Amino acid sequence: MKLLRFGYVSGPLIGALWLFILATSIAITMSFATGNPFRPIPVSALGIGALSGFFATRPFNKLVKIAAIAGSVFVFTVSGLGPMAMDSTFPSEVIAALTLALAMGWSMVAIMDKAPPGAMTRHETEEAWIRFLTGFGYIFFTAIVVIPFYVMVMTSLKSQSALLQNPLDFSLDLDKGWALFRSYKELFRDFNFGTYLWTSAYVSVLTVAITLAFSIPGAYAVARLRFRGQKAFSRSILMIYMVPMIVLALPIYIAFSVTGLRNTVIGLILIYPVTTIPVALYMLQGYFRGIPPEVEEAGLMDGLTRLQVIWKITLPLALPALASVSLYVFMIAWNEFLLAFMLLDDPSKFTLTRGVSMLNSSEIPREHLMAGAVIATVPVMVLFLGLEKFMTKGLTAGSVKG
Repeated sequence: MKLLRFGYVSGPLIGALWLFILATSIAITMSFATGNPFRPIPVSALGIGALSGFFATRPFNKLVKIAAIAGSVFVFTVSGLGPMAMDSTFPSEVIAALTLALAMGWSMVAIMDKAPPGAMTRHETEEAWIRFLTGFGYIFFTAIVVIPFYVMVMTSLKSQSALLQNPLDFSLDLDKGWALFRSYKELFRDFNFGTYLWTSAYVSVLTVAITLAFSIPGAYAVARLRFRGQKAFSRSILMIYMVPMIVLALPIYIAFSVTGLRNTVIGLILIYPVTTIPVALYMLQGYFRGIPPEVEEAGLMDGLTRLQVIWKITLPLALPALASVSLYVFMIAWNEFLLAFMLLDDPSKFTLTRGVSMLNSSEIPREHLMAGAVIATVPVMVLFLGLEKFMTKGLTAGSVKG
């Protein structure tokens, strides 16, 4: 570890690892974008990266160092001796080489900013490695989030013949225009996906409403009121999750068959809250405990009843909590598959997840399955982005003055 406190050690080591990471990322991106093979060359990436990292610690002007590193990486890449092998059209190769060169030049100088070529202080060493790890974290987590979604979307826009010809080609033929969305049109026209979308929407919304109607008073009682068995009840809220849902599947199926609730949407609306109320209770009681009791006591002293305190004081302060719990419950209901698969047989009553599973057949083109997955994913993403400000807002910020 002591060796890392020298610029001529940390610089080349970080440079080697960083160029390999960039080459791999850009190679994957260009392969997806063009459908042609791009791949990193580990030996060249590590060697050129080490030289770039060593040069980044030299006491030169930043622009000089960026230009020198970017220029060398670009020349090596287009000459075939660089960190990335390319077998594509000339414009694509130039774009890939230029992107890699600029990214390496700018980021390498930024990572090793103010790092001397010789001995470094502990602060300088830690800063350099933290910048490197932060950059790697951004790339890694962006990749694991974006790549699956990108593949899903691109596959949904391809034709069956194109997928059979080259399954790894995720480029698009923009000359087709609106014909790219043919699979989406056929899902709504031929596979009744409009009905599935509507069914999932109102079942999920009703599940949220029923869950909140039971969990808000229950969580408030556990968090604020004192009664016999309170601690035992509080600790046993999540006991239902100790029993796997697959174990409960047969009893639920039998009970719903006997009562005539199987193959009905009402049955889903009744059973979904059973799975969501315990987790909502558990989450909300923690939020309610975080609200200072002095705020509610002040309301009681002003003449408000307990119900008025809850309605006018507690719930407004708990709005971020209610938003996050509502989103979580909505996602559970929207993505639920086991109960829908077990209880629904009539295609006219399918939820979206049940409809998507129906597309997983050798007789149905693969792009239709991917299009169904996109339709099931996008609404939850939009809802999450819309409620993000409530989820990140301070729960009781400003509720009690110093």
